[in-house]
Amino acid sequence: MRITPYKVILASASPRRQSLLSGIDLEYELRTLPDVDESFPDDLPHEQVAEYLARKKAAVYLDALTEDELLITADTIVLLNGMILGKPTDREKAQQMLQILSGKQHRVITGVCLTSMQKSCSFSDTAWVTFGHLTEEEISYYLDRYNPMDKAGAYGVQEWIGYVGVEQIEGSYFNVMGFPIYKVYRELKRF
Repeated sequence: MRITPYKVILASASPRRQSLLSGIDLEYELRTLPDVDESFPDDLPHEQVAEYLARKKAAVYLDALTEDELLITADTIVLLNGMILGKPTDREKAQQMLQILSGKQHRVITGVCLTSMQKSCSFSDTAWVTFGHLTEEEISYYLDRYNPMDKAGAYGVQEWIGYVGVEQIEGSYFNVMGFPIYKVYRELKRF
């Protein structure tokens, strides 16, 4: 089924986003994202950060797009008590993030930007995730066997820690994975 007349370009190194986009049987070309400064204005409401960063990533590619291409960029943040948890820079930071998420509810917000030479639209999706209590042994087990460094909040819901630690999700499971594929599909059809 043809969703869009455009040639779709996914600018993301995330294997999860690639898998989810492939899951809707959409043909796309993968382009690696150059290092993008992921800073944002201090006064930007936290709920808008992921969408802002998705648009910022899209701006890097605008000059390279052709008339028939549609670019998809995305960014995911974890928000707990007014604090944004991005990707950890080392094991110690990953451990700290998992410790503060343990036993608490947090928000996962993914921003997506669809861009062509003619127009652009962006949107975000929010899911509420409740973690049960994680022991130090469980956190260490996860950190020893999985790679949390490329994941907001230092965890992948589709990995072991999601199986044993996530008590409840209110919202899209796929959004927690980093790509609200239902909304992406609907917006691609409208674009």
